[in-house]
Amino acid sequence: MKAKKIITIVLTVIASGMVILSGIMKLTGGEEVVKVMNHVGVGPYINLLGIMEIVFALLFVYPKTMKMGFILCTCYFAGAIATELSHQGPLVNAAIPLSLIWIAAFLRDPYVFLPGPGDTKII
Repeated sequence: MKAKKIITIVLTVIASGMVILSGIMKLTGGEEVVKVMNHVGVGPYINLLGIMEIVFALLFVYPKTMKMGFILCTCYFAGAIATELSHQGPLVNAAIPLSLIWIAAFLRDPYVFLPGPGDTKII
């Protein structure tokens, strides 16, 4: 049981760390980041996107808001994947953090994906 807890913490830190680092890179306005964001048409919103990433990751890390952070991160990276698809970009940039967030969320609370105790089936 202790190994699972360590793996869960490590995956949560890696996933949220990647998202926070991406947000910081957007906020600092690195040349390559600005170039890519302008290419896909979201250049004017780069600061907003950076703030969103950091806030969503912090919500995901905090246990009481983990589910909301999970939903917001999932939606954010789904949009990033859609943007990458529409501009023939590499899907890995959005798919890797999204996958790690999903794995960490499942390890932290399996009921994010599965019906919880007392949930009823809707027919």
